[in-house]
Amino acid sequence: MSATLLTIDHLGHRGDGIAETPQGPVYVPLTLAGEVVEAERQNDRGRLVEVVTPSPERIEPVCRHFGVCGGCALQHWAAAPYQVWKRELVVDALARVGLAPPVAPLVPAHGEGRRRAVFHARGTGGNAPKGRDLLAVGYAGRRSHAIVAIDACPILAPGLDGALKASWAVAQVLAPLAKPLDIQVTATETGLDMDVRGSGPLKPDRIAALAEVAGQHRLARLTRHGELVLQREPPLVTMGRARVVLPPGSFLQATAAGEAALAALVTEALSGAGRIADLFSGVGTFGLRLAERARVAAYESSAPAVEALLKATRGVAGLKPVTAEVRDLFRRPLLAQEMKGLDAAVFDPPRQGAEAQARQLAASAVPLVVGVSCDPVTFARDAAILTEGGYRLEHVTPVDQFLYSAHVELVGVFRR
Repeated sequence: MSATLLTIDHLGHRGDGIAETPQGPVYVPLTLAGEVVEAERQNDRGRLVEVVTPSPERIEPVCRHFGVCGGCALQHWAAAPYQVWKRELVVDALARVGLAPPVAPLVPAHGEGRRRAVFHARGTGGNAPKGRDLLAVGYAGRRSHAIVAIDACPILAPGLDGALKASWAVAQVLAPLAKPLDIQVTATETGLDMDVRGSGPLKPDRIAALAEVAGQHRLARLTRHGELVLQREPPLVTMGRARVVLPPGSFLQATAAGEAALAALVTEALSGAGRIADLFSGVGTFGLRLAERARVAAYESSAPAVEALLKATRGVAGLKPVTAEVRDLFRRPLLAQEMKGLDAAVFDPPRQGAEAQARQLAASAVPLVVGVSCDPVTFARDAAILTEGGYRLEHVTPVDQFLYSAHVELVGVFRR
């Protein structure tokens, strides 16, 4: 494959540089607009060989694994233009469905760093760090299923210190099984919470060995496919006045700063509401805070999350009544007639959005809706449904808790 010179015109929505050529666009990762680069081209993909003319916006990456590890896409870009581009991802997605609300400047919300991570452990032919030639524990490589073995990650919060060492130790215990592992680690107020998936059933001696490793690394809790192996302390996080014991492997906003920023935007928008539906509530990221001023009805498909939310409300002074129901809002959205009497609703779905629920909201008489999303494209689709149903999208605020990536969160306020 021969290399060719390309001039990068702009960045695509995934963060790849795009060179416009007579044969069509060529996508070249790790490049910036205005750069002349040498790249090996295969159809519409290019592999960067050398930056011939660098952009003045190019900076030194913060991680030695950048470019090989697939975890970050944009460590080579200066902060100011990166933030403008990320806001434009939201503006462009909304424009494609005919919406042009006021979009605030991007809110940086990396804070101390990511408080949860998923490490992958795989057998290796000797590409792991010295002394660990049987395993690679780390992240998936760029556009590859190969694992980039790492011992440190600069985007992780201090609360995850020790997470990689503990993951290596757990993977070594399970290495004889020769199965690919996914190891989710979350930093909580009481220590590291780890859930291991992919091992399959384990014999008692292997479980005992895992428990010993968990004790040595002082994990708050170790579970395997959600089943308890060892717990020293319940893994706790504070949400408003409540303290939540996280279910094993549960969802949590990526950074503490990101959660705080999103929650502040949601609670401010809903400050006058007395009865609120919290749709896709999770463990109560928004609902537990909203309950300090309003009655909250929460709906979530995960039974452990609902149980954790309700348990967190018990004995907490100053909370209004909270109800919670296990309900798959994709298959059985809350119906328009079930929302009679509500002052407001907030929805925070997974990346695929909330199309079915948006259609029911659009048919309802709820005067105020706040949408939270981690995908501008699916949010724009849902926003179009709501506006066609009579809502006005008042404003949108992008929030960046996935630093160096093409992912952006946002909060949009809809009013009838």
